[in-house]
Amino acid sequence: MTRLPKIMGIASMVVGVLAVVVGVAVFLIVRSELSAQRITVSDDAPFLAGSQVTGPLTAYSEALALADHAEEIGGGKTYAEIPSDDPARDKVMTADFLQASLYTSVVAFGVCALIIALGIMFFFVGLTFRSLDERTASLVAASGGEAAAPASDE
Repeated sequence: MTRLPKIMGIASMVVGVLAVVVGVAVFLIVRSELSAQRITVSDDAPFLAGSQVTGPLTAYSEALALADHAEEIGGGKTYAEIPSDDPARDKVMTADFLQASLYTSVVAFGVCALIIALGIMFFFVGLTFRSLDERTASLVAASGGEAAAPASDE
């Protein structure tokens, strides 16, 4: 009998635990760094107005508000459409950069959640491998130590 299911089970469980730990750690780091900026969601944001930006929903809401502000400042034009000598161009560029940074944090939160979910899945896959290996071993022991031969088509 091969030891591969047992090794794969243990490896999957270890990878799963590590993924959950790393996912939670990075989530907390991104949250801490975002909180340290002391950004407050604009009063004209579509939701969560007045809240401190500390997570994916508040970051997304503020990014949407910044998009509206940039459109207002640019008179409905994007950064690329504003002439280079227009003083509004720098403000629109700054708003676009801030908006992109907030969207990046939203993506980072999403990736962390995905890594945590995959870590949990890996852990349970590992448990399944271990359980199936133990069941197979007990069936082999109950049958007198001989594994059943696979059926042939001949």
